[in-house]
Amino acid sequence: MIKKTSSVPGVKRVAIQGISGSFHEIAAHKFFKKESISVLECYTFEETIESLAKNQADYAIMAIENTVAGSLLSNYTLLRESVVRIVGEEYLRIKQNLMALPGQRIEELREVHSHYMAINQCRSFFKQFPSIRLVESDDTALSAREIREKVIYGRGAIAGELAASKYKLDILAEGIETNKRNYTRFLVLARDKRENRSEFLLSHCPSHRQDVPLTKASLCFSLQHQKGSLANVLTILARNELNLTKIQSMPIIGQEFRYLFYVDVIFEDYDRYLKSLKEISNCAVEINILGEYAHTPQSMESIHNN
Repeated sequence: MIKKTSSVPGVKRVAIQGISGSFHEIAAHKFFKKESISVLECYTFEETIESLAKNQADYAIMAIENTVAGSLLSNYTLLRESVVRIVGEEYLRIKQNLMALPGQRIEELREVHSHYMAINQCRSFFKQFPSIRLVESDDTALSAREIREKVIYGRGAIAGELAASKYKLDILAEGIETNKRNYTRFLVLARDKRENRSEFLLSHCPSHRQDVPLTKASLCFSLQHQKGSLANVLTILARNELNLTKIQSMPIIGQEFRYLFYVDVIFEDYDRYLKSLKEISNCAVEINILGEYAHTPQSMESIHNN
């Protein structure tokens, strides 16, 4: 269920999966930086998409892949089937923290609650505390908020620093995730006003955020089930000097052994990128532009340097 927020002039309404204090909210503030935003809490990714379709939000933040857990495959399907487009991306270092009501020690905790993915990222830490029971919940920040609202002593939560600050919890141990190179890539979505995303040659319209250069695109296409079809597409990209940074295949339901390919490409020359699209369209059964936006090289540099 979507927790509604009112529209305020000059304030961007941003839908997030989860509640206030979640990593999605952190990513939202990081992307929009000094711009004023109000967060629209949604329990599911489907609800974030719905909020855009119903004009309840101006933007939505959606996690799409993690360096530890991999791709969120269901979100690729949501992107393709929904009337939204990608207008930006944000990379966030996921730092998990153990928190509880003030005045407690780790040894006094009986349970620790969090999202299953957060728990899995921190199991090595809890091996030194075998008496603590790890309990899966729907959301990291929700686990933190529940402790504060119900004043639950003896229970901890695994969440980000923002959750600890919002719900006035003490951080008993910070950075408890096993893999310190734990990053999530978030997509920034807006409502797509095009009637048909596949008709890019007839009605091509780039991202509406014209204050930033377009240097990255996310595409989805299907190919004939024949030898060399994917190799032909990769050759087109290479010949036009596009850098393929992501490729994800998913089966087409009802069409045995045929696949949809989701790819991200980085380019310096927008005209050569358009040339690639036209060439790919000649050998693809279908091609959709999921979004064109600015690549964030500074984020990638920080990932490789940490």
